[in-house]
Amino acid sequence: MNQQLRKLKVPEQKLDLNLKFYFMLKHLVKTKLTDRQVLQFKEYLNLYGTCWLDQNASFTFALPQTKGGENQKGYLLDIYTFVKTKEDIKLLLFALNLYAIKDLLLEEAKLKCLLLQDDLLKLHPLSIQYDKKTLVTPYTTRVNGALLALLFFNKLETQDFIFCTEDTIEFFNKLSKDASFLCKQGLEPNQIFMLMFSESIYQSVRSTSGSNYEERIKSVLVNTGIPNESITKIHDANDKSTEFDFFFTLEGKTIGIGAKRTLRERYKQFIKTAHTSPLDLMICITLGVDATEDKVQTICRQHNVLLFVADEIYQEREYLQQEQNCYSVNDLTLDTLKKLANSHN
Repeated sequence: MNQQLRKLKVPEQKLDLNLKFYFMLKHLVKTKLTDRQVLQFKEYLNLYGTCWLDQNASFTFALPQTKGGENQKGYLLDIYTFVKTKEDIKLLLFALNLYAIKDLLLEEAKLKCLLLQDDLLKLHPLSIQYDKKTLVTPYTTRVNGALLALLFFNKLETQDFIFCTEDTIEFFNKLSKDASFLCKQGLEPNQIFMLMFSESIYQSVRSTSGSNYEERIKSVLVNTGIPNESITKIHDANDKSTEFDFFFTLEGKTIGIGAKRTLRERYKQFIKTAHTSPLDLMICITLGVDATEDKVQTICRQHNVLLFVADEIYQEREYLQQEQNCYSVNDLTLDTLKKLANSHN
């Protein structure tokens, strides 16, 4: 095994080239150059070439005289430390062109998530199907982005641009020739681009990620007619270890709700509070995937806690339907809450 691993060695020259390319891409992303600045930077590179070093990298293209502009200049100066030859200029121009189209690929990758969001409109926010779709949404963007990038570089290699306008074809033909030249030098543009692109996708997914389970429950409560401003998150007065994710008063009755996608052992802490809390109504909302018959009986019968589970689980398990204090989340309505609050003392 060790002898085999010793054979897996990347040539030093190839490593240096791809590392340089990755550094350029990463720092171009950090500069956050506008479209106008990209065009001006390309012109600057074409006019001065390696002579910028003699110019002390004065950047005759427009960088704003602000803190942001100074940060941009700093990142570009870092890039210039890797630029010594005309080949380095070619590599930087190639990186700059890929940076310019990065956001186009990113938006394409995110379109699939927009379609998924449209699908969610047809589902109950507390259903199993809704939960599954929200769980895979971030991965959908990443996988779709990776496949789109692979497809893009395959088309660069085969020069398959029939889907483009005439001007776009000219741009991609030039990009394809540059890619071919650099690949012969040992560059792996797809793999290195994906390192940077996957990081951009990750940041985008973080900033646009869907709502969590608690947020979805709150939306259901608000849509049933519970005023948003009346819903708070508190710790139980007698058991500080227990937190009610939602607490509100309805027709003079106090209601505390715990939100748990899965029950596991956490439900024990919640039901312990049922015997000491002065609340009129205590509810546990969960998907119900691990709501076994023993757990349900413990929660609903022994501790008089009301359990709401995803409708798919409720419909497929007869013992849930037979349990008096167990309900489908489809029944989580204002009328149901009023009836339960007035019937549980």
